Amino acid sequence: MADTAVSEVIPPKKSRNSRKALKQKNPSSNEANILAQQQQALPPQPSADDDSGSALKENQESLSQPRSSPKKSKPRANSKKKQEAAPTGDFEKEMQEMQEMMEKLRIEKTKTEEMLKERDEMLKQKEEELEVKGIEHEKLQGELKKLQKIKEFKPTMTFPIGQSGRDEHEKEKKKGCPERKRPSPPYVLWCKDQWNEIKKENPEAEFKDISSILGTKWKSVTAEEKKPYEEKYQAEKAAYLQIIAKEKREAEAMKLFEEEHKQKTAMELLDQYLQFKQEAEKEENKKTKKEKDPLKPKQPMSAFFLFTNERRAALLAESKTVLEVAKITGEEWKNMSEKKRRPYEEMAKKNKEKYTEEMEAYKQKKQEEAENVRKEGEEQMKLQKQEALQLLKKKEKTENIIKKTKQNRQKKKDAADPNKPKRPASSFILFSKEARKSLTEERPGITNSTLNALISVKWKEMSEEERGTWNARAAEAKAAYQKELEEYNKNVAVEAATVDEQE
Repeated sequence: MADTAVSEVIPPKKSRNSRKALKQKNPSSNEANILAQQQQALPPQPSADDDSGSALKENQESLSQPRSSPKKSKPRANSKKKQEAAPTGDFEKEMQEMQEMMEKLRIEKTKTEEMLKERDEMLKQKEEELEVKGIEHEKLQGELKKLQKIKEFKPTMTFPIGQSGRDEHEKEKKKGCPERKRPSPPYVLWCKDQWNEIKKENPEAEFKDISSILGTKWKSVTAEEKKPYEEKYQAEKAAYLQIIAKEKREAEAMKLFEEEHKQKTAMELLDQYLQFKQEAEKEENKKTKKEKDPLKPKQPMSAFFLFTNERRAALLAESKTVLEVAKITGEEWKNMSEKKRRPYEEMAKKNKEKYTEEMEAYKQKKQEEAENVRKEGEEQMKLQKQEALQLLKKKEKTENIIKKTKQNRQKKKDAADPNKPKRPASSFILFSKEARKSLTEERPGITNSTLNALISVKWKEMSEEERGTWNARAAEAKAAYQKELEEYNKNVAVEAATVDEQE
């Protein structure tokens, strides 16, 4: 059976085509694949036995495989597997990359949408702002047009010189006047005289060395040598203080003058502006119609108008126009006799009399109203004056209080100064001090009120000779106090001057 199977399969091997394929020594890999596919595409032949099927498979494999060494067939199979595995891994990676890219694009899309929303909101806000600005601009233009119609207010006056102008003037004064400079003390004046001599003696000496030499030399200078420099310094100082005091007074006077001038200019400005406003209001009133008073009585109609009012209804019923009615009534009134006119004239006369009575009552009422307004104004003025007087009194009170407080403070300062000499006791106080001692020793446990009463009685009973001793003591104490006070005042003045110089 095996032999028969082999014999049946062999003939296709002996065909020319198969021989040609076998004769290829080194077929390419592509050709081998093509042959294998062709063999697989062939329909399977029926076999009686399993051995024949296996033989046929072997022949097919031998035909599909090229003539080459068996060692080289294994790596090719491995390479095929690798080639099959490689594309699957690459595809997965590409898919992952694509998903990541999609996620990034989604995030960017959401961001761009948010940005667009914010931009739209900003644009809406800007549009609203522009609308509001447009409305405001229109309002301002309307106001501008109104103001342009009104005449410009141009005041005619000279304004006072400002503080800056005064300061510049004072600076120029200082540059021009050498007396305004602070006087140099006697040591500086002496140094100026001695500087050149010491410089000649020590030509290589520096500024510090020369100043130290002068300092040591000044200590050895006698009071007689210092006297001319001190006298010069005192004279310059007196002149300088006089100039400064004069300038201070001038500055205060200028301040007061400026304040008064400002008040005057303000009042003038106000008057001019009020006049300008009144003129503008008059012009506006001329342009605009006067508002009619509803309480004012209306003027009565004439006889002709009363006649026309009667005839108008009938003529209008005949479909006549207003002009035609006026013409017809005018012609009828001209052609009308005096008898027919008389009732209309009498009615017009009565209306006129009534109007005159009403007008007199209206005028009287208006006068009464005006007088009431005037009285109210006068009462208001009185109230304002009273309020002004009260304010003035309050101001005076406050000023008096401030003065008193300043005086009290000055008294406290004087009392607080330990160097200031105390006022001497009077003759009665000197007597009372000694009398108090003797009375307390004579009468122990005596009250203060009875003691004061006894002292005053004794002082009254004393003769002029006995009082003379106490008066002489009080006079001596007063003379000593006056001398001490003069010295104290001199010292205070010197200290104040030194403080001013330092400032």
